[in-house]
Amino acid sequence: MMQRIAKLHYSAVKLLDYLKSPLLLAIRLYWGFELAQDGWGKLHNLDKVTGYFATLNLPQPHMTALGVSLLELVGGACFALGLGTRLFAFLLFANMTVAFLVAEPEAFAAILSDPDKFQAATAYNDWFATLLILILGPGYLAVDTLVRHFYGKSES
Repeated sequence: MMQRIAKLHYSAVKLLDYLKSPLLLAIRLYWGFELAQDGWGKLHNLDKVTGYFATLNLPQPHMTALGVSLLELVGGACFALGLGTRLFAFLLFANMTVAFLVAEPEAFAAILSDPDKFQAATAYNDWFATLLILILGPGYLAVDTLVRHFYGKSES
């Protein structure tokens, strides 16, 4: 009986491991595309974004708006493709953390005391998606994996 349970458990784990890479691809594609769209929108409304950043008392609001816009556009596209994935996941995660802390500090402070408030924040989905990819990596279906595969072959 125990062998049967162990075999069933092993099969379930194997199936879930197989499904992990397509799931990571879906997360990267969806949120990478969304971040790139946000960056594109910010670049095309830079004055409005600069004004908003000024109301948040961010330093150098115009340069900050430009930097955030470019990071979300380029970083989001690379995140979706799985190119430099962990680097861009880290940068985008840091960006979303700052967005949380500056634009929605009460929500961020409620991470443990009121999780519903934390999860309802605007930055939450991007923050969580980038954290997930930062920790788990891009999966097999990513440019990073192809580069690593070909780089590894050239050494042998």
